[in-house]
Amino acid sequence: MKIVAMIVAMLALTPAMAQTKISGNIMPNVMKVGGEYLKMNGGGIREKMFFDLYVGVLYLQEKTTDADAIINGDKPMAIKIKIISGMVDNENFQEALEEGFEKSTGGNVAPYRDRMDQMMDVGFADDIKTNDVYDIVYQPGIGCTLYKNDNSLVTVTGLDFKKALFGVWLCDDPADAGLKKKMLGK
Repeated sequence: MKIVAMIVAMLALTPAMAQTKISGNIMPNVMKVGGEYLKMNGGGIREKMFFDLYVGVLYLQEKTTDADAIINGDKPMAIKIKIISGMVDNENFQEALEEGFEKSTGGNVAPYRDRMDQMMDVGFADDIKTNDVYDIVYQPGIGCTLYKNDNSLVTVTGLDFKKALFGVWLCDDPADAGLKKKMLGK
């Protein structure tokens, strides 16, 4: 009887251990990419002028606080973005990505322009709504695939593009320094 009680108790705890609550939003602790499971490295809220805009979570093979190693790494990784504000729309999200690319590349966006436009034109063609979830998934040899609500939208090739894209959140001058710190698990 004790064994049955222990099994029931363990099963009751399993869903809670598989998720993390970030400012009231339930986010998965693992994410399947290709044939492997990535672990949540950290996550937090993207804020602007005291407004909570989205939850951002970074998933890696192994946890690390080294932003440069993540940006430059040619390993599977992902960023999950859950929209939590009606203030986020296609136009301002694209503007924020443009600004992030500018900072991430030190102003040298020309080598990435066509691929940036491809991702933005296809990836953000439909309206952004509260509770939409975007996944930016990088796989070596494949590139960055953008998903919206689990639907694959576009894949953009190149490790160089991945470095610039992940740099939007993790470079020395990120979109949100507080979110960067949380994504790095600090």
